[in-house]
Amino acid sequence: MIYDPPAIYGIIGNPVNHSLSPLLHNAAFKALKVNAVYKLFPLEDLQELKLFMEDLKEENNPIFGLNVTVPYKEDVLPFLDSVDPLADKIGAVNTLVIDHARKIRGFNTDGPGFLSHLTELGFNPQDKRIAILGAGGTTRAIVSVLCLMPHKPERICLYNRTRSHAEHLIKELGQKMDIGCVHIVDEPEDLNIELADLLINTTNVGMKPQDPLLIDTKALHKEMLVYDVIYSPRETKLLAQARQRGAQTANGLGMLFFQGVLAFRHWSDGVELNDRIKEIMRKSLEN
Repeated sequence: MIYDPPAIYGIIGNPVNHSLSPLLHNAAFKALKVNAVYKLFPLEDLQELKLFMEDLKEENNPIFGLNVTVPYKEDVLPFLDSVDPLADKIGAVNTLVIDHARKIRGFNTDGPGFLSHLTELGFNPQDKRIAILGAGGTTRAIVSVLCLMPHKPERICLYNRTRSHAEHLIKELGQKMDIGCVHIVDEPEDLNIELADLLINTTNVGMKPQDPLLIDTKALHKEMLVYDVIYSPRETKLLAQARQRGAQTANGLGMLFFQGVLAFRHWSDGVELNDRIKEIMRKSLEN
């Protein structure tokens, strides 16, 4: 962690204006009296990403840590000097550490953050039936950590509107880990949500009030957990319907918190945040 002169941290992606990460990390900087600030860096396209990443290498650049959100979790990989083994298996990064020599290291805290939140929710994925909507970078992280567990889920069913994207994802992951429990389906109805223990939405469908529901909500039931990685709005249409049908529900705020704590640890070179700081960070999100 850089104390003096002022250091900049932030998040790159498109869009980023909805991100709550500045609240999370600036609360920690303030509580720790660290001379740093966390900012938003919206990058419109791959050309802007390329210029931004090249500029990170400059000696006088004050940025020492970044989060990466959609759609660049995979696109940043060619610009990195090294990648953490877990992030390499996942094939996507969401956290960058830039040292004084301007070397860039990539990590993935999404997967571990997700598992930490499941633990807090009292849900054990072992031998469970899981249905997932989406096949982007967040899905990569979630499927990877689930398949790398010593005791895997019984079955993971994956639906993506463009099936070829899901097939590409599974093919890549299959080269690095055992994904025998993962199955791609053609339609949302084929997810067999009525038999699932956990439904996860990793798409951005639900962020806007006019967004449709991707599934038949009649399949939702009280014996399941419905997890939407979206945290703005706090309760999407999917979560509202799941709650009405008696299911346990959770949005992505917990995952954001846990992955953020892990990202902060990478930026501070392994320094563990104490419970007081973690509570301040959590409250900054919940408020």
